[in-house]
Amino acid sequence: MKKFLLVVFAWFSFMGLAFAATPVDLNSANQAQLESVTGIGPVKAKAVIEYRTKNGPFKSVDDLQKVTGFGKASVGKLRSEVTVGGAKAADVKASDAKDAGIKAADVKVDTKKSGK
Repeated sequence: MKKFLLVVFAWFSFMGLAFAATPVDLNSANQAQLESVTGIGPVKAKAVIEYRTKNGPFKSVDDLQKVTGFGKASVGKLRSEVTVGGAKAADVKASDAKDAGIKAADVKVDTKKSGK
């Protein structure tokens, strides 16, 4: 029984490391995914979603400093846990607007930047 419990514990430990090693994409993450990042709670996650919905995708992790609640130091601490994918402005979904508590009609989509 002890060996079984040891194997189960080891498995969960390794699974935790596997999930921790996968950075969260600031351009596609939902609220729950953003909240899984150390240092991002519900308020900051909502601010990230609202920012990208209104302003389009992040071009770099440093753009996170433009979001209320994030400064240079906090972005530095998050750098290893977040990434910026290649989402286009038109790829920002209406569901992101809903997650951020804003109307989809208020979302600004710059078609010149998205190539459409």
